[in-house]
Amino acid sequence: MIGVVGIFLPVLPTTIFLILASACFIKSSPQANEWLRNHKILGMYIKNYQDKSGLTVKSKIINIVILWIMISVSALLFTENLYIRLLLIAIATGVTIHLLMIKTAKE
Repeated sequence: MIGVVGIFLPVLPTTIFLILASACFIKSSPQANEWLRNHKILGMYIKNYQDKSGLTVKSKIINIVILWIMISVSALLFTENLYIRLLLIAIATGVTIHLLMIKTAKE
């Protein structure tokens, strides 16, 4: 659930919560793990990360653009505190670097 909320909230990570859920399901409920891995929308995040197959260029671009849009909206509309804005920019920069360092998969 937290992973899904993270899709819409820029500071809450999506993928890590989905990977954590999958890791917990591996031994406790293999059926739930397979359901999560085969989910139409969320499954690709988990599979790509666990299988180390990488992200496509299109996926990287979409993720980075959405990340920066959401961070910008949050920094400009939801806080006037300079330190919070700088923190949001630092987080977005770190996530961008991480995404760029992930292996690029073929389409």
